[in-house]
Amino acid sequence: MNKPLRRVAIFCGLLVLALLVRDNWLQYVRADELNAHPKNKRVQIERYASERGNIIVNGKPITGSANSGDTYYQFKRTYVDGPMWAPVTGYASQAFDASQIEKIEDGILTGNDDRLFFDRTLSMFTGEKKRGGDVVTTLNAAAQKAAFKGLGSKTGAVVALEPSTGKVLALASTPSYDPGSFSGYHDKDAKAWQALEQDKNKPKLNRALREIYPPGSVFKVVTAAAALESGKITDINAATDTPEGWKIPLSTKPMVNHANGCANASLNEALRVSCNSVFAKLGDDVGRDKMVETAEKFGFNEQQFMPVRAEASVYDKKADRGGNALSSIGQFNTATTPLQMAMVTAAIANDGKLMKPYMVDELRAPSTELIKKTEPEEMSRPVSQKNAQLIQQMMENVVSTGTGTNADLGMPGMKVGGKTGTAQHGEQNSKRPYAWFIAYAKSAQGSPVAVAVIVEDSEGTNREDITGGGLAAPIAKAVMKAVVKSGS
Repeated sequence: MNKPLRRVAIFCGLLVLALLVRDNWLQYVRADELNAHPKNKRVQIERYASERGNIIVNGKPITGSANSGDTYYQFKRTYVDGPMWAPVTGYASQAFDASQIEKIEDGILTGNDDRLFFDRTLSMFTGEKKRGGDVVTTLNAAAQKAAFKGLGSKTGAVVALEPSTGKVLALASTPSYDPGSFSGYHDKDAKAWQALEQDKNKPKLNRALREIYPPGSVFKVVTAAAALESGKITDINAATDTPEGWKIPLSTKPMVNHANGCANASLNEALRVSCNSVFAKLGDDVGRDKMVETAEKFGFNEQQFMPVRAEASVYDKKADRGGNALSSIGQFNTATTPLQMAMVTAAIANDGKLMKPYMVDELRAPSTELIKKTEPEEMSRPVSQKNAQLIQQMMENVVSTGTGTNADLGMPGMKVGGKTGTAQHGEQNSKRPYAWFIAYAKSAQGSPVAVAVIVEDSEGTNREDITGGGLAAPIAKAVMKAVVKSGS
């Protein structure tokens, strides 16, 4: 071979080698990255080429699949009572991706998860159409319906937990939206999405998990726990050294009480009628560091995953004495999700043991074979059994003779403990306050449910009538009753 031909051959050989290297780089090294790339339409088309598995509540699907009539995206997602379940399911849209359970468990629901390899392989030989697996939730349909109906036209959220396991029984947020309204890839889907994006009421916001609010007086349960755990209170019925008009540290302002009889009130009485001065002074006596420690044992200052992410609730780690005193009654920088306050209530109801919240019970293959089951997991012990039971006594007094009588179930053998809260909102409390209520139901067999309710806004309600006991407690009662009657 002459010299010019040899050079051409070598050059061509290098080109072939470069192509082989490039091809292997794309097919093996970058395969996963390219498969997951948002602009890879083949992945999106394949995602909706077969029926999606379902999200299950109480043995029944709350989702489905329908033939969309589209050339590329054959099946689209459908929802049963979409607005009621949207805070649980999230959405799966051909045009706008997915969220929450639909997103997190997408591999199972589409059938593309590696754990479904055997099912996919078997279907190749049997000729059966590919189908996704199912996600079985912990939700209680009756409790969810009671929560959603109770909120009605109000802006707010409800979270109900099973204290002994951490199972989420209800997760409601209003106003809500229908995830089926934009599950396709057509103009009407785009218009529905844009309308939701521009809605000033933020219907797509999951207020139960993603919004943090000032907790107001419901936070006093955490302060009571800190006072008992630190030994600052040993007798819940003993008078406290708390004068009326107790001065906030580093300030000349006295703490304002909205209840009578708060001077030197016992911890029991102070929780029953909700005395600001007693709990602010207790927060100061306990000290910032111990208050932070107790709040964090309940879950504050850390995001929660169940598996959907919940925003971190906040207890200020750097507050001065005055700020810590105000934080101890749920003011200053203290802010919480409804989930967090349900966790606090569940820990008290469960005799001091906080279980990690979760709402996916099982993952199942299309053949209904069990792939994974979530086991209850202890998260922390923020309060001892003895002190938790003392707080139960106080919370039960709130419902029997205090500010929470609207939550009493009136069911033989079933005690209810609760705490009301009306949280200031806006600069110098200029906006309508938030109405809170936390509660649990408990029998000799234990507590089947703990619940947190916030009503952010209620049109047509006079400002002076916005109270936790008046607006939020009846919703909590309805949810607890639904759980008790269903036996979950």
